[in-house]
Amino acid sequence: MPDLYWESDRRLTAIGRTTLSVAARQAVVDGEVNAATSVLDYGSGRGDDVRGLREMRFQAHGWDPFYAPNEAPRAADVVLLTYVLNVIEDPAERRHALRRAWELTERLLVVTTRLTWDRSKVRGQQYEDGVLTSRRTFQHLFSPAELRTYVEQGTGIRCVSAAPGIVYAYKSDDARLRYLARKVVPHADWLASEDTGSAIAAVVDYTERRGRLPRLEEMPAEMAKLLAHVQPNELHRIVRKSAAPQKVDAGARTSTLSTLLFLAVELFNGRGPYGSLPISLQLDVKAFFSSYKEACRRADRLLLKLRDDSYVRGAMQASKVGKLTPTALYVHRRAADQMPTVLRLYEHCASIAAGRPPSWTVAKLRHQGRAVSWLDYPKFDTDPHPKLHSSYVVDLTTLKTSYKSYEEALNRPLLHRKHEFLAPDDPDAPKYRRLTQSEVRAGLYRHPHLIGTEDGWKGELLRSGRALRGHRLVRRKEVNQAK
Repeated sequence: MPDLYWESDRRLTAIGRTTLSVAARQAVVDGEVNAATSVLDYGSGRGDDVRGLREMRFQAHGWDPFYAPNEAPRAADVVLLTYVLNVIEDPAERRHALRRAWELTERLLVVTTRLTWDRSKVRGQQYEDGVLTSRRTFQHLFSPAELRTYVEQGTGIRCVSAAPGIVYAYKSDDARLRYLARKVVPHADWLASEDTGSAIAAVVDYTERRGRLPRLEEMPAEMAKLLAHVQPNELHRIVRKSAAPQKVDAGARTSTLSTLLFLAVELFNGRGPYGSLPISLQLDVKAFFSSYKEACRRADRLLLKLRDDSYVRGAMQASKVGKLTPTALYVHRRAADQMPTVLRLYEHCASIAAGRPPSWTVAKLRHQGRAVSWLDYPKFDTDPHPKLHSSYVVDLTTLKTSYKSYEEALNRPLLHRKHEFLAPDDPDAPKYRRLTQSEVRAGLYRHPHLIGTEDGWKGELLRSGRALRGHRLVRRKEVNQAK
């Protein structure tokens, strides 16, 4: 079937951009688009993503039925299908567009659409399964879960939600698992190496953080060359002598838990055989478990524990990071990897199911029901009481999602006691803790129901005769004198 010529009104949906689209940027950040990959933007509109990728010296070309009809679409490593499916009013043509993009994909298809939470921005009347706008353009708005299911049905493979409204469909299950491994297992960066001595130091560092010696195929190519003349037994002897035993033990515990976390998430999204695992995870299984079967059994038990309310509440109470309230645990993203493994699994399952937003500051994990909220406080580090910018919620029992922006709100929610969201050893925690202590002494927390929003907090500051100067609480007359 030839590429269909889309109706001319659809050209009106192609907006001009000065930066990469959200989907193209996500693929670059995730390392899926790089100098070694070819990219096709299928339905490229005005061609801004193609131009942007070429400016980054990436191999990119585009095809669009209106703006670039003579540029025949060619197969590529990565195919971008960006805001295309949502503007096609004919369900059969919509399915064809997805299948055609999939046929042109050699490694990864990136699908992006507008989401249901944009409904208030789309003015028009109901038409078929979407909205016909006043400009006579069409929009079918997807929920994140619906989009993932739609792409899975159209491609016939398991997909991953890279972010809300962005779905990755990999041609190879190995590539999908490598992506999951990068997201779930802390990435083991290698120290820079310029000579044999620094290369050996990098191997020692890796061994301490991973809890085991690396294999040659795990090393960066340049490092492997630097160590080519060193006999493996001699390298192992040097590393074992140099590595701190307590650090190696701590690294082994971390790797064991990370492997269990990966296998549990993988089951949630479809688990493959041992040979399908990325090489580093295969070696972790060999090093820290008696067998792959035993590792999977333990991961399955971990996933089952996620359904146990009392176990999840107990994990939240035992967590050394985060702020626990009667309904949820709130954890800053800098401390999220220090949560108990079952809680890390909780958050990862929500992200795999419906996508973790690219911008977020605090994760909220409910212990009544199963839902994760990612809360964005852009000025968390600079504002003593940061205001909420947006909230994205995934209900794991129904996979329903909701998004709310507070950007235009006149009386935004804000945070207090910032140190409680962080790990105790976070370098900013002492400064935030001192502010909280001074605010408590000033009586600013006596009426907690009043201070959760901007207006209420300003009122309490005025009542107490206090003001904030950075992360310091001062008397208001000091502020007036400074002026």
